[in-house]
Amino acid sequence: MRLSDLRGRHVAVWGAGREGRAAVIAIAAHGPAGLVAVDDSANFLTLPWEGPLEVAAPLVTGEEGFERLAAADVVVRSPGVPNTHPWMVELRRRGVPVTQGSALWMADHADRTVGVTGSKGKSTTSSLISHLLTAMDRPNVFGGNIGVPLLDLPEAELYVLELSSYQCADLTDSPRVAVVTALFPEHLDAHGGEREYYRDKLNLVAHGPHTVVVNGADPRLAVELGDRAAVRAGSPDTTHVAAGPDGTPWFHLRDTPLFPRAVLPLVGRHNEGNLCVALAVLDALGVDVVARRDSLAVAVAEFQGLAHRLTEIADPSGLTFVDDTLATSPYAAMHAIDAYEGRPLTVIVGGTDRGLDYAPLREHLAEREITVIGIPDSGPRIVEALAGLPAVRTELADDLVAAVGLARKLTPAGGVVLLSPAAPSYGRFRNFEHRSEVFAQAVADTAR
Repeated sequence: MRLSDLRGRHVAVWGAGREGRAAVIAIAAHGPAGLVAVDDSANFLTLPWEGPLEVAAPLVTGEEGFERLAAADVVVRSPGVPNTHPWMVELRRRGVPVTQGSALWMADHADRTVGVTGSKGKSTTSSLISHLLTAMDRPNVFGGNIGVPLLDLPEAELYVLELSSYQCADLTDSPRVAVVTALFPEHLDAHGGEREYYRDKLNLVAHGPHTVVVNGADPRLAVELGDRAAVRAGSPDTTHVAAGPDGTPWFHLRDTPLFPRAVLPLVGRHNEGNLCVALAVLDALGVDVVARRDSLAVAVAEFQGLAHRLTEIADPSGLTFVDDTLATSPYAAMHAIDAYEGRPLTVIVGGTDRGLDYAPLREHLAEREITVIGIPDSGPRIVEALAGLPAVRTELADDLVAAVGLARKLTPAGGVVLLSPAAPSYGRFRNFEHRSEVFAQAVADTAR
């Protein structure tokens, strides 16, 4: 379904945030027979609905909202509306067509788009792809799940998009290059279960992409893809890391060395994998990766890691403090812990308790010497899940500030203090940025 298909139809936009506002403006320009906006939330942060928005679509709240949705020819939901919402369940039962602004946009732009999703790595990988394409004289617009609704993007010859599982769920067109970086259980409450989450995530590749590029080292992704044709980055027949001419690890394209791994300023094997995926995408788009390897090496060296992703904070004590507040699942925390293998490590865990299974984290730490400090709300449950591991020392702290002070006392000189919560931030913090601010301030205050 395209935006132009909404002409002359009764449309209800569900959601009054950035995505909903963008959808109303875009749909109104295509002449629907009727347009209404519905907000079922009681979010005090919702922006005022006035001016051109109010003229284009009156805002309906409360129980009346469902009746307006059910009466529409098409419902355009915001990504924040979960599949498990009771209204969604009933709309599906009644056969009311439901789509998203992302799907409407993709229908008109798929052939000019690189779409990147994944349970981890999608932000860094999509940023790398956009950055490297720009360095290779391939201008592009970067958007998606970074705060810019697709319907607000300017016209361009090439797009690189970071796409969440929510945005992927309603797509009926795949981007020209569909990229998946990793797959593990996330957001199960919103999707309805693990199988449903994988289904919605992999909907990105389900509608005829020209090329599929995936992280070939991800085991769950390999199982879910089966024998589907895909470029499996990290494999010897595409981009991968292997011993180079000087005996150190180098990035390669098949048998050809490109540049040393040391050029990439990001730590961790998972970031090696992210760059392998990005390079494979450039290769798929016709960039001569071998001929331009020197320019690529310069661009890789200049890449700035994303905020709140393994961001190191300078400290006069000699300890390395690391902000990885966006690690909101046990699997993400496991990747972060691996990035500092070989150094004394204290990790601070805990946040909103979504009932996640921390058994995978326990298994991952079974042979590892590490200190784990749990903070509310889920920290005590994570610590309990690690009980009995012989080399894992566990402690509890009342809050993040107290955890930083405790970590200073427990972490040996030259060690690492890693905030990788394995849980979301909401509840005790406004958002993940607020959690990062509190962590950085605590590091500064306890250094005195």
